[in-house]
Amino acid sequence: MARNNTEVAWADPALLILTSLAGGPKHGYAIIQDTEEQAGITLGPGTLYGALARLEERGHIRALPGEDRRRPYELTASGSAVLAQRLKAMRNLASQGLARLRTAQP
Repeated sequence: MARNNTEVAWADPALLILTSLAGGPKHGYAIIQDTEEQAGITLGPGTLYGALARLEERGHIRALPGEDRRRPYELTASGSAVLAQRLKAMRNLASQGLARLRTAQP
């Protein structure tokens, strides 16, 4: 799934996929490429397609008509709301963690 073991702990495939699709509809391979470019994390096909199925079941993404063998997906309003909520929570956690690190430094 990821390039090294430290990235695995921080990589949430659903969050990576939603973030990728926030930039517009993409098929599986394009999501893999985008995630590699933006986050430095390589999603394997099993991880990617399992997460896509779960996100689609929850109504966070929807499949668009396919082209050849490629099936693009797009973010839904629900997916956009979930992504915004998760990213805000991550930003708050990062801010709190960085503030604690600053105060803990000698």
